[in-house]
Amino acid sequence: MPDTPPLDLSSDVRDLTAALVDVESVSGGEKPLADMIEAALAPLPHLSVVRDGDAVVARTGGGRAERVVIAGHIDTVPVAGNLPSRVEDGLLYGCGTSDMKSGVAVALKLAAALERPSRDVSYVFYECEEVDASRNGLGRLSRTRPELLAGDFAVLMEPTGGEIEGGCQGTLRAEIATTGRRAHSARSWLGVNAIHAVAPVLDRLNSYRPREPVVDGLAYREGLNAVGITGGVAGNVVPDACVVTVNYRFAPDRSLDEAQDHIRELFDGYAVRFTDGAPGARPGLTHPVAAAFAEMIGGEPRAKLGWTDVSLFSRLGVPAVNYGPGDPHVAHQQGEYVELEKIVACERRMLRWLGTGA
Repeated sequence: MPDTPPLDLSSDVRDLTAALVDVESVSGGEKPLADMIEAALAPLPHLSVVRDGDAVVARTGGGRAERVVIAGHIDTVPVAGNLPSRVEDGLLYGCGTSDMKSGVAVALKLAAALERPSRDVSYVFYECEEVDASRNGLGRLSRTRPELLAGDFAVLMEPTGGEIEGGCQGTLRAEIATTGRRAHSARSWLGVNAIHAVAPVLDRLNSYRPREPVVDGLAYREGLNAVGITGGVAGNVVPDACVVTVNYRFAPDRSLDEAQDHIRELFDGYAVRFTDGAPGARPGLTHPVAAAFAEMIGGEPRAKLGWTDVSLFSRLGVPAVNYGPGDPHVAHQQGEYVELEKIVACERRMLRWLGTGA
């Protein structure tokens, strides 16, 4: 990207956020931004920088008693006419402002400014979080370079509105299939319409009442929804097959296997095929490092209603929380934005935590 200036890590965190947003990095197209991040971090003498695919890991090596991981994905959902960024009434608008380039900007500022942090830090900037788990850059590192993710505690700079969100929901997708018998639509009584046969599936979804369990003191709210339906052969054919795709977001007191069993039970009598799934993660706020971080940030921790890579750190045995300046309620929207002052506040708190050991 010859016309794009290099990242200036000495600039104000608000300006750095805008600069990151203006580099388009839809999942699968992160290389230009990863190149810029690597180029900005590599010259810093207090950091050891590793590039793996389009993930960039920068680590301090001060021999401190604790190591924390600060991680953020650099990809976004597809652009929806919301680039370049713009500022209006204290808000920065643009694709990825909330989810999660404002959090990435904070992490980059920390990486540049803290030459001797109170805890050793591994800064991880990775690709393909917004797509299938098989492409997730952090997942790849966990399989091929797990030593780069080792730590006593991790902070995912996910959008949380400047509050700590503990754990995360699990997620799965399943296909519920119905079958019929083809026939000419002029003689439909000779066939069985598979699309009509999904009505009971939709009835079960409409009458479903999701759980709202409390897990380790945080209230989660589950959800089960149809997110797609496919069927039909031609405009004059009674279809013999139809598939409803459902997405189940489940609380972390259920394992992925238990969540799958729940879906099988709910749709008993139908062919069920699971196409994707990832477990959730319990809050983990009782861990001493996590508790100290929560006390320093302040406020009342709440449950993360969504899946994040906190789940991956949980599987690695690293307690982790979500904390970032973006608003999760506007993530992925065409009018996505971040409050500029929340970026500043997040940077200030993280500097205090890592700079003084508070």
